[in-house]
Amino acid sequence: MLPLRPQRRSSTAALIIAAILLLAAACTTNAPRVAAGTSATAAPSTADPAAGLVAKAARQAAQYDYDAAIATLSAGGSAAAKKELAAVQAAKAQAVTWRDNSTIPHLFYHSLIVDPARAFGAGTQGVGFNQYMVTVSEFTKQLQQMYDKGWVMVHPERIAAPGPDGAMAAQPIVLAPGKKPFVLSIDDVNYYEFMSGKGFATNLVVKGDGRVVNTYTNAAGATTEGSYDVMPIVDDFVREHPDFAYRGDKGSIAVTGYNGVLGYRSSVQTYGDTQSTKSAQQKAKTAADALKNEGWNFASHSWGHINMTTQSLARITDDAQRWDAEVRPIVGDTRELVFPFGADLAGIEHYGPGNAKFSYLHDAEKFTYYFGVNGATLHWMQLDPSIVRQARINVDGISMQRVLDGKKSPLPEFFDVQSTIDPKRPLPVPSSGGPKAGGG
Repeated sequence: MLPLRPQRRSSTAALIIAAILLLAAACTTNAPRVAAGTSATAAPSTADPAAGLVAKAARQAAQYDYDAAIATLSAGGSAAAKKELAAVQAAKAQAVTWRDNSTIPHLFYHSLIVDPARAFGAGTQGVGFNQYMVTVSEFTKQLQQMYDKGWVMVHPERIAAPGPDGAMAAQPIVLAPGKKPFVLSIDDVNYYEFMSGKGFATNLVVKGDGRVVNTYTNAAGATTEGSYDVMPIVDDFVREHPDFAYRGDKGSIAVTGYNGVLGYRSSVQTYGDTQSTKSAQQKAKTAADALKNEGWNFASHSWGHINMTTQSLARITDDAQRWDAEVRPIVGDTRELVFPFGADLAGIEHYGPGNAKFSYLHDAEKFTYYFGVNGATLHWMQLDPSIVRQARINVDGISMQRVLDGKKSPLPEFFDVQSTIDPKRPLPVPSSGGPKAGGG
């Protein structure tokens, strides 16, 4: 089935949605920052309880949780609450259910390049960065265009989840007219050793107000904190545009473990069981908890970034046990598995009972959402009684060069490559020849 075409909004619907968004944005902008340990995307508190209810409901409605907004407003009897309740009920009446969850696309990025000169100038490795990475400038422009085109982030669990009988079933996704769901993921959010000093952020840290930001050291050696990678940039964007995140959903962060997690050298296997490693584990967990509180999921990307197509079951088992020992305690349980290199367990055929690798990963490791790579089509998904498989579209130098070359690509459905390409990116981007910078 073809994806649902954006529907024209009636003038009434547009006014309702605009009013809700303006109120949500105003409440977020004017209210104090939330305390550490609380969600920076939740409705901010105010000194006036009635105003606080309206602010909370406005954000819930802006993120398409109309029933929750109605319940929130029903608890208040102020004139403002009654006015907002009427607006939310009108918005709910205009909302539409996405008609086919199998048509939901999935985009993925790697960690972003902050300094193109250092990244692209890193010799042979710089070729790999050019092929597989996107710059901060490119991503921020692409993000705005995705929003302008009506795309809305949803978690994979919104696509399908176990029903009362335990079997996977498509879930209703209710959106404002003209909005379209997509899944976002980011691979290798580990800030590997090989990226150090080459124009990337260093790690993720939690500010006193609960926001998650990066540390970044520039070419002059000065270190600052700010939004230098996908997660903080998206968080900033959603604070201004809450309707970009369906019920607060952000994306899935796929991590390995051999260099530690989120920029912290937390691996005992690699760095030894030391006090420094223990400290890194705690810092990484603090950052991971804050990211989850902001609406992010975590996914396994294997411990050692291994190719699961070619590796033996014994090797996959050993690797998964390392991930369970070193990464799962930091990021928490997850049912999402992002295949390194996009190396899936099978082709387009469904996983069968004779697939021993799948049996282990599903039965022992409890993965139920599996993600490969297919950058040639807008969407590809399989829904089986116990799992969801979804292909992801790579956004990187290679895929953007394909568009510049006039080749078929799904990327123009999301943004205009030509207007977002970083002028500091060396063109044309080679399709081969560079090392896989971080992998797929």
